[in-house]
Amino acid sequence: MEEKDVQIKPEGAVRPFAETNPPIENTSEVKDKYEIDIQEGEPEEIDLYLPLPMDPNLAPEPNPLTLRAVVVGCILGALVNASNLYLGLKTGFTFSANMFGAIFGYGIVKLLSKAERVPIIGGMFGPQENSIIQAAATGAGGIGGIFVAGIPALYQLDAMHPGTGKTPKDDIGAIFTITLACSFLGLFFVTPLRKFFIIQVARELKLMFPTPTATALTIRSMHAGAAGSIEAMKKLKGLAIAFFGALIHRVVSYYAVGILYDWHVFTWIHIWSGYKSWAMNIESWGWYMEWTPAFIGSGILIGLNPAISMFLGSLLAWGLIGPLLVHYGECIGIQLAPDDPKWDSYYSFASLSHLGKTTPSPRYWLLWPGVMVMVCSSMAELIIQYKVIGVGFQAIWKQSCAGINGFLVKRGKSSSFFAKHGAETEKREGVIDDPARPEDQVRHWMWIVGLLATIVLSILIFQFQWEMNPGLTILACVLAFLFCFLAIQIGAVTDNTPLTAASKASQLVFGAATRGHHYSIKHAQKLNLVAGGLASGGADVATALTSDFRTGFLLGTPPIKQWYAQAIGTFVAVWLAPGLFVLFTSAYPCIYDPNFTGKCAFAIPSVSAWAAVAQAVTDPTVKIPKTSGIFAIVMGVVSIIQVVVRHYYLVGPREKYREWLPNWGAIALSWVIPAPVFANAALLGAIVAALWRKFSIRTWDIYGYAVAAGLIAGEGLGGVVGAILTLAGVDGSVKGTQIACPMNEC
Repeated sequence: MEEKDVQIKPEGAVRPFAETNPPIENTSEVKDKYEIDIQEGEPEEIDLYLPLPMDPNLAPEPNPLTLRAVVVGCILGALVNASNLYLGLKTGFTFSANMFGAIFGYGIVKLLSKAERVPIIGGMFGPQENSIIQAAATGAGGIGGIFVAGIPALYQLDAMHPGTGKTPKDDIGAIFTITLACSFLGLFFVTPLRKFFIIQVARELKLMFPTPTATALTIRSMHAGAAGSIEAMKKLKGLAIAFFGALIHRVVSYYAVGILYDWHVFTWIHIWSGYKSWAMNIESWGWYMEWTPAFIGSGILIGLNPAISMFLGSLLAWGLIGPLLVHYGECIGIQLAPDDPKWDSYYSFASLSHLGKTTPSPRYWLLWPGVMVMVCSSMAELIIQYKVIGVGFQAIWKQSCAGINGFLVKRGKSSSFFAKHGAETEKREGVIDDPARPEDQVRHWMWIVGLLATIVLSILIFQFQWEMNPGLTILACVLAFLFCFLAIQIGAVTDNTPLTAASKASQLVFGAATRGHHYSIKHAQKLNLVAGGLASGGADVATALTSDFRTGFLLGTPPIKQWYAQAIGTFVAVWLAPGLFVLFTSAYPCIYDPNFTGKCAFAIPSVSAWAAVAQAVTDPTVKIPKTSGIFAIVMGVVSIIQVVVRHYYLVGPREKYREWLPNWGAIALSWVIPAPVFANAALLGAIVAALWRKFSIRTWDIYGYAVAAGLIAGEGLGGVVGAILTLAGVDGSVKGTQIACPMNEC
């Protein structure tokens, strides 16, 4: 899982546990270790560090960067962008557009390609063009992370315009510009690292890039002759049914939410008992079932271990620790209807008001252990890969020296220092030459000019719109590069991109950088959040582009074509994501208004985590409860110990026990989300996936990930429709029924 704060990754799509896998050369090993289907008649050997062998009957693709591919990719990415904003605000989870774009894009363009006589629209459609679709979709579906974390946290802390009451709609210009800076900073500075990550050290460092590899294998299988086409249409059918079914369910459920979406079983018991029962004590802790297609789909993707970990974490937090804290007076709840005898036993334990200044709520108490475990487990995974990181930095240093020396030699000068440190070493075993032709590479001037322009633009944007001096902006850019470098390497090995650690680490760095400079608390918090957003947002986009380069490498797509596609998609996201954010905040003021007192449709867990860290490093009046701090330290140490045990003890014959270890990232998330409802839905999805795999692996291979992606994207788009209905005054709270909900309000 990646936190974008957290991003969902498919379990088993390409499962390497790459830190222990040797290079794969044998078809049976690929099938066993990576759970992919090898079609009959294919070559006997498959090496996943080389371009994939393609169907020899495929026609050449002289220019896969077509208008139809880019347009379709951007449209599909826009759907994912909307889904990610909705899902991220609810739960902190987002998902990548690559698999959704690859499958849905195949169906759309395959249909268009049949109109052979229509220019631009019709004509041959191959796997490289398919990879362009998913690249554009990934670009257009990205950069949503800052809108489910740092940006709304600015408003929650009243740090954007203290005391003025301005809304995100009033700041749309500044929001556009910070999105532009985050997006293109990551796009430009990672471009020259393509060859390094994808070719030069991929085998040596076992950088498998599981999800991008799974996407490439899926595209390859869909274009593998008639059989591949039949299977592709089955995938598309499953995705489409799931997508439109989830969309319709989410929209209709707004008008009968207590019947079609939220099942408050303990409220029902309370009502059936004549409003005199113990059941509301359980209801108050958030124990109900939400039939959310998005999170059921998420459970299908993430698998049993993370889902069970999240559920057990919720059970521990909201079934044991929270009630004990309230019982012993360490925390308090808020009585929601003290004057109504029917509902006087209904409480809320999720308040974050007056943080650390009064007796806290259980949510505030649990927030700190959750953040601590997120940071400790992610940072431990980074540090444990010190050899990988060291090799990477050595290679970058050598390449830089070689580049500088080459520049000097061309001008008739020389430098013994740069010549010595940039000298070519003996080619390492297993390293291949770049299969992309020189004319298919991204030109150096493109990314150099783009990077310099983006840095200058960022300095101006942050100086005049965000009141951040150029030194801090350059520091944020440097952190973005470092976090991108680390995130790509760790994500390529584990499929878990540690953007959580990146964002929290950047907040800690900027907390130290702004201390002692006489900034007001609100100003320091604003700098902390926007700088963290620039660092983690840049790393996020950079990681997405590198993943697309990996998919294109396996399919033989020219890098320059993918780069163009992702750049166009990213440009679309720059305008789309802020617009969607304003739409959601206009419909649901609780996202940004810290004084909102009504029922909120979003739990905004990532927002709470970002805001809490910003307060902790800038506001001396915000206190962490002593017991919470002790528990956080203990759990952080436990999570670090597990990382060490996993990497150094559970190896060789003991590696099989790794799957029984708890997923501390999932546990930490369950402590930050103020209710167990999402853990319940994810566990249901994971159980469905496990049973499906057990009893029909063939249909699972065809439909599993497609159905999950459709469920997630469908509900996300339904959330956008819901926001529009709310703004139009015809949503479920006005035209629907709240029957079967506690206090007649869900």
